Amino acid sequence: MPLVTTDPRFPLLAGPTPLRRLDRLEARLGCGPIYLKRDDFMEIGLGGNKLRSLEFWLGAALAEGADVVLVAGGPMSNLCRLTAAAAGIAGLDCVIFHNVAPGPEHNRTSFPNRIFGAELRFLGDVDEDRRAALVEEAAAALRAQGRRPYIVGDAVTGALGYVEAAGELHAQSRALPAPLRHVFLAGSMGPTEAGFIFGNAMLGHPFEVHLVSVEYGQAELAARIARICGDLAVHTGFAMPDLDAPGLHYHMGQLGPGYARPTPAAEAALLTLARSEGILLEHVYTAKTFAGFLDCVHNGVIPAGEPACMVHTGGTASLFAQFHLFRSFPEVEM
Repeated sequence: MPLVTTDPRFPLLAGPTPLRRLDRLEARLGCGPIYLKRDDFMEIGLGGNKLRSLEFWLGAALAEGADVVLVAGGPMSNLCRLTAAAAGIAGLDCVIFHNVAPGPEHNRTSFPNRIFGAELRFLGDVDEDRRAALVEEAAAALRAQGRRPYIVGDAVTGALGYVEAAGELHAQSRALPAPLRHVFLAGSMGPTEAGFIFGNAMLGHPFEVHLVSVEYGQAELAARIARICGDLAVHTGFAMPDLDAPGLHYHMGQLGPGYARPTPAAEAALLTLARSEGILLEHVYTAKTFAGFLDCVHNGVIPAGEPACMVHTGGTASLFAQFHLFRSFPEVEM
């Protein structure tokens, strides 16, 4: 049963995404049971976690009478690609803002967005605050032309998708021989993580939630989670989760030199999953998360025999713009 019932929603998922047991990886590593929640396994735009958020962002846009959505990110942004794909399905125009200068490499990386019909605007090398200001200016200009823009990205609206995802995974977990106890997510901007944590609280905390940071230090990541959860509590009327409870864990050991900067452990995890299960990860989010997941399984952070799961949040399309991040193939000219 859905946990969120009052917010407008534009359906993009055909049904629950698969929960896959990694039998061959278990045999290879000598541990388990371990699972992968396949949120990369969706029909639209090569899939990914942002489609769950877009159900609510586009629901809000359509409820407001919007005719065009605006979204910002880097050229390989999964949010941008999936917004372009989903906007076309919803009958909305899409304008994408990249905070890089135009050029052959960035044009190639962002090319799928053109296939989905988006207009691309390259803003040059500006920070996120300036990028947001430029998007607001563009929205104002569109309104002056008689258009009705909606800016994608409100954290609370986006988090509702993973409030629902917690309920979906809980239903799948209860059907297993032994229900899941531990769930791992990438720790980054916050809506996916905060939504899942909030949904887990609404369900009575069936999962211990593990966040593997790929972008921020623990204090900043925890503050982002707290802000969004607080706003979700106001929005839904449900009690604010206790974010100091022992069932929420932060893992900082995979951050390495920083966001979008790969580590040997993450590359090893990416290759291990690809060569045992035929499933692809990417360097920025999922490879580091999977490395943290495997580290916790290997080192006893996850007690032996307790079922654990990582949520594969997608982004596989960006892997094909990450040749330069690999260190395992020095003989191959990329």
